[in-house]
Amino acid sequence: MAKHMLTTVDNPFNPFTKFDEWFAFDLNHENSATKLLGRIVVYSDELSETDQNFAIESAIDEIIREDPLLIYKKVTNNKEVSAFA
Repeated sequence: MAKHMLTTVDNPFNPFTKFDEWFAFDLNHENSATKLLGRIVVYSDELSETDQNFAIESAIDEIIREDPLLIYKKVTNNKEVSAFA
């Protein structure tokens, strides 16, 4: 099952394989993708893993749809992400 993460178009790091570098870049450039996602996602420990992943993906899609600056994008943990540094 694919998992999804929110990132910005200017962040050169893969959040799945280089999370620390990705997170530092996100904070240093004041993008706060994780904070934004945390405010939007409807999450509960009572949800199944599948439902949790769906809630995260839905929140990411909403953020991207409502992004007036077009700085956010969704990445997945599949082979497409391997193009990242």
